[in-house]
Amino acid sequence: MKKKIIAVFLALVAGAANAGEFKTKAKSAFLIDYDSGAEIVAKNADTLMPPSSMIKLMTLAVLFDELKAGNITMDTRFPVGENADYNRPEWYPASKICLTAGQTISVRDLILGLIVLSGGDASVVVAEKLAGSESAFTAMMEKKARSIGMEQSTFGNASGLPDPNNLMTSRELAILAEHLITDYPDIYPMFATKRFEFKEHQTDWCREWGRTHTVNYNKLLFNMRGADGLKTGHTADGGYGMVASAKIGGRRLIGVINGFNGKGHEALAGEMKKLLEHGFATTTNKVFYSPNDAVAEIPVWYGRQPTVVATVGKPFAITVDKEAGLKGVRVLARYDEPLMAPVRAGDEIGQLIAEQNGNVIARAPLIAKDKVGKIQFVGRIIKNIKVMFGWE
Repeated sequence: MKKKIIAVFLALVAGAANAGEFKTKAKSAFLIDYDSGAEIVAKNADTLMPPSSMIKLMTLAVLFDELKAGNITMDTRFPVGENADYNRPEWYPASKICLTAGQTISVRDLILGLIVLSGGDASVVVAEKLAGSESAFTAMMEKKARSIGMEQSTFGNASGLPDPNNLMTSRELAILAEHLITDYPDIYPMFATKRFEFKEHQTDWCREWGRTHTVNYNKLLFNMRGADGLKTGHTADGGYGMVASAKIGGRRLIGVINGFNGKGHEALAGEMKKLLEHGFATTTNKVFYSPNDAVAEIPVWYGRQPTVVATVGKPFAITVDKEAGLKGVRVLARYDEPLMAPVRAGDEIGQLIAEQNGNVIARAPLIAKDKVGKIQFVGRIIKNIKVMFGWE
């Protein structure tokens, strides 16, 4: 078996990603390229801060898993308990759908109520249905967080109402946003919903509330081309925050701002727009390979097929300074050959590495595109004989 390194891409024109400094009054700001994962802006990105209603993205992620598993559908109806009733004092000043104990609500309306109206009452309905109580649901939130690489976040409730255990970093909010975009492609477009009017209010007071509360708090959807999500948050102590995504010309950026003390959601959207536009204006990305693209063809010893195609499980890309371009960048495929059969589809069989001026700037596993079975004993004997006599 020998180790092989092949240059699959060599750029003669470009330099390192250096987007310059982005200045913001927000306590924390983080901006990444969705395809490459490269950091473009990072200000206090690993500082734990109250996430306010941005925590509802985790509530939604747990709910989306139930949908994806087929345990519920968009038309499944959840009961509204006393803890989600609009008459409770915590809901009077808070964002809500305006629900009444004893009614039921569809999963579809819960999702839209969480995304558009930032319904804290909807969070409680989800938590109590899926876990029995909101406190038990926070354990599900933490388990979900750890499973996708969020190692620091902690949760005291499902709504984002002030609680000392509600703590998240901007980096981990971006991880969560990337997960929502990638793993729930059929549901994610709901985050771009600009208006939602709940049709099943049970009291006159709630009907009046609902008549005047239909517009998404995420004002970026209204003032930036390509914006398609995700969620805002605000508390008196935590200030304003937003997790956002925008896709322009096929390229997606994910931005997070937290601890912003501007005047309202319009000002918050303006700050996020500046952050995203900074990323689009100063950097560019290069996607080298997409899933199922053939990166290399690797020989397989004792295989039913002589070779297996190496590919990537997700797009392999880098982000660079727009002015400099791609100078000094090369992409290498590293693997041992021949591989020993059997090989399963998805097995890691090497690495794809991007270097710039000798420094590694990105890496990803090479995986087998298809399975390659192992030939039977007699076939292996014949193979050995052919090799011994130089017949192959």
